[in-house]
Amino acid sequence: MAIEHAGKRVSLVLGAGGARGLAHIGVVEVLSERGYRLAGIAGSSMGALVGGIHAAGRLNLYREWACALERSSTLRLLDFSFGFPGLIRGDKLMGALRELVGDRPIEELAVPFTAVATDIRAQREVWLNRGSLFDAIRASIAIPMIFTPHRIDGRDLVDGGLLAPMPIAASRQVRSDLVIAVDVNSSPAPKPAALEAPPAAAEPSAESEGYRARITGFIESIADSFSDDEAPPKGPAPLGLIDLMSRSLDTMQGQIARMQLALDPPELLIRMPRDRCMFYEFWRASEMIALGRDSAEAALDEYEALNGGS
Repeated sequence: MAIEHAGKRVSLVLGAGGARGLAHIGVVEVLSERGYRLAGIAGSSMGALVGGIHAAGRLNLYREWACALERSSTLRLLDFSFGFPGLIRGDKLMGALRELVGDRPIEELAVPFTAVATDIRAQREVWLNRGSLFDAIRASIAIPMIFTPHRIDGRDLVDGGLLAPMPIAASRQVRSDLVIAVDVNSSPAPKPAALEAPPAAAEPSAESEGYRARITGFIESIADSFSDDEAPPKGPAPLGLIDLMSRSLDTMQGQIARMQLALDPPELLIRMPRDRCMFYEFWRASEMIALGRDSAEAALDEYEALNGGS
C-alpha cells in the first residue's frame, strides 16, 4: 500500500558535530517544505542548539544571524577564560543567542524538545526536557576543555556527544510515524587511488590557520615554557591542539554513533561527511546549510520512492 508522506509525524534526531551541525538547518527546511510535521526533536551538542531554536520558532532568525557571521565576528563571541575548567566560558555566545531568540521554558515550546547532555561526575547521559531552553542548550554544547561545564540542579553537565552523539533513544519519548536521524559526522566517501590529497574544502585555509592560531596561542605559549629545546622529531609535523581535539572527538563520536545506529536504527538516516567542515568553522553557515538541504533532498527522494510516497 502506498505511503503518503505529507503530514507524517516525524521524531527528528539531530546529532553532534560542531559547525557541521549548521547543516541541520537545511534538513529542517526541506522536511517542512515537503510537508513532514515534527512530533518532537532530540539533539546533542550543535543538534540541540539548532533543534531547540527551531522548537522555539526562531530558526529563520538564527539562520540569518549565522549566515552573516564572519571569522572576526565569530572570534568576538568567544570569552576566553583563565582559571576555569575550559578554554571558553560561553557567556557572550549564549547572551547573543538569548537576545536573538529569547529564552523560554522547554515545556512551553511549540514542538516537544529534548537536549542531551552528559553528567561528567556520574558519567551518564542526561535528558533535559524541562526548564530553561538555553540552560539545556548550554549544557549540551559544553565540549570538554573547550567550553566550561554548565551546572543544572547540582550536576556538572558537558557535551551530550560524549555519550550520545546520535540521541535516538531520547527521540522515542514521543509517538511518531517515523524517526529521522541526521548524522553530520559520517565517514568521507572513498577517494580514487590516484588522489593522494583531500579536496581543498577539507583542508583549513591559511585564514583558518590564523584563526586557529589566535584561539590556541595562549595555551601553546604556556606549553612552550615547559618544553625542552630539542631538535624537532622527524616525520610528519605533530597535530596542533585544536586539530588533535577535533580528530579525537570525531573518532570517539563516530564510533559511538555507529553503535547507536546499529542498536536502534531510525527509519531514515540522512548522512553528511565530516570532512566538509572543521568543527570550529562557524562562518561557513551558508555552505553547511546548502549541504544539509542537498543531503536531505537525496535521502528523502530515495525513501519516498521506496515507500510509494508522492
